[in-house]
Amino acid sequence: MSDQHIANILGKVKIIALVGASEKTDRPSYKVMEYLLNQGYQVIPVSPKLAGRTLLNQPVVGQLSDIKQPIDMVDVFRNAEVVYGVVEEAIAIGAKVLWLQKGVINEEAKLLAENEGLDVVMDRCPKIEIPRLGMEK
Repeated sequence: MSDQHIANILGKVKIIALVGASEKTDRPSYKVMEYLLNQGYQVIPVSPKLAGRTLLNQPVVGQLSDIKQPIDMVDVFRNAEVVYGVVEEAIAIGAKVLWLQKGVINEEAKLLAENEGLDVVMDRCPKIEIPRLGMEK
């Protein structure tokens, strides 16, 4: 995946569903969510354990289907084994981009998403990519 393609994705995306959100401040999902909010993205945390609560002043939903607005990107902080199901949910809600975080690699899920027209970024982190590409606000 080219830098230009990643930059185009990050430039188009406005609303991100962050699957695997955590309230633990030392977790990568928390740090990335905080960073994305500070970069001006709208981030909707998704976590069955935290549903109905707030995280970084954002209401938490239990699953993607609980989100009542269009989502541009689904950013996944889950084990690779469960990603296929997350992709099925992302397709069902009409997401445009699937972003699998560093260490989250699932070729079958990637293929499913691409076959349904989603842009896919795998094994990367937007908190690393945004400054690397000179896109920080």
